[in-house]
Amino acid sequence: MNTNTLRITEIFYSLQGESRTLGLPTVFVRLTGCPLRCVYCDTEYAFHGGERRLIDDILSEVASYKPRYVCVTGGEPLAQPECHTLLAALCDAGYQVSLETSGALSVAKVDARVSKVVDLKTPASGEMHRNLMDNIAFITSNDQVKFVLCDREDYDWARFQVDTHSLADKAGEVLFSPSFGQLNATDLANWIVDDNLPVRFQMQLHKILWNDAAGH
Repeated sequence: MNTNTLRITEIFYSLQGESRTLGLPTVFVRLTGCPLRCVYCDTEYAFHGGERRLIDDILSEVASYKPRYVCVTGGEPLAQPECHTLLAALCDAGYQVSLETSGALSVAKVDARVSKVVDLKTPASGEMHRNLMDNIAFITSNDQVKFVLCDREDYDWARFQVDTHSLADKAGEVLFSPSFGQLNATDLANWIVDDNLPVRFQMQLHKILWNDAAGH
């Protein structure tokens, strides 16, 4: 029995709105707390509050949905050290597990079975200085690197990072997303095509379907 606890904002079943499992039914475990304050953050409600829950209770609720895919997100999940215990337990239970992390905290100890979605912060995010670039050494073909882009400067910066760090060779996917309401999605799509970048364009499906309501 696992008596360790985590502070949880919500657990819900929905469609994955981004990443390589886009559109697949997924259980989301949203942990509370984040040390970053990105200007475009859409989960500020997860900064505070939440409920402290036993990891065994979390696992039981996840199992009740009979999912194939589980996404641990936040906030910043790795801000709670017991997140590593939860990730390993979810993998042991046979789920395909992903972790959405800001890239500001070390991913070195994340279970190798987990698909890490590492969000490198761009200049316009206001948190570029928080990027822990040492994390790139721990990116594998099982992982994804994500850039949320607010303007052309962000795009050029992200393109430079992809090239400088050979991210398309290291990661299974490199994801470019337009910041919702800030960067025109068609413009970003055209830039990617014009530059023949080895990245996947994505929009946030959950915003299109549910207008970013909590629990989706």
